Amino acid sequence: MHLARVEGTDVVRRRADSLQLAVLALLADGPLHGYEVRRRLDVRLGAFRALSYGTLYPCLRQLQTAGWVEETTQARVAGTVAPRRTRVTYALTAPGRERLAQLLEEAGPDAWEDDAFGVRFALFTRVAPRTRLRILQGRRTRLLERLEQLSHSIDRAQALVDEYALEAQRHGLATVRAEVDWLDGLIEAEERQPPGPADRRPDQQDQHDPGQQLPGDHRDGERP
Repeated sequence: MHLARVEGTDVVRRRADSLQLAVLALLADGPLHGYEVRRRLDVRLGAFRALSYGTLYPCLRQLQTAGWVEETTQARVAGTVAPRRTRVTYALTAPGRERLAQLLEEAGPDAWEDDAFGVRFALFTRVAPRTRLRILQGRRTRLLERLEQLSHSIDRAQALVDEYALEAQRHGLATVRAEVDWLDGLIEAEERQPPGPADRRPDQQDQHDPGQQLPGDHRDGERP
């Protein structure tokens, strides 16, 4: 019972963390009204299709309290009638951008779980290649563990459940196997990419032919 409560708390925390990450990433593209934040979460990140304003606005307030998001009131245009309800715009602060960059570099176990992986993957264009690869490999490891558990569960259940319940478990097993195959393709594609400057080891960076003249490197007797 205690373990179930802990796992439930972890799920809630990961969902809240994923929502904060998603909101920060959206606001990195520019200020947005609360309605537009919710709409883009729905369109770009399907994990939040059922997101209510009762969940979104507390998240925005938490981000404001942390100093990562600031709220501004839309000024009334001269010569127009002010709207009955003032529209509020949310924008990312400089500390918020730093926090977003930090979150995007995290590749630990929380990034592999069902509650977070979909959001992380949807933001992969903002993530460094080495971090993308670690997240994909971690997700694959997690699913292989799940495959083993499901296989044992099916073996034990064959004599205990009806055919439909057994088939449902087989379907779950096939779904996990399909995702593992998908991840294998993604991992292979990431590994084929040449490393960027941030992905090279220190001894691989800034190397050049000693005989090659670099910009600003003027030989004896030469002038720029």
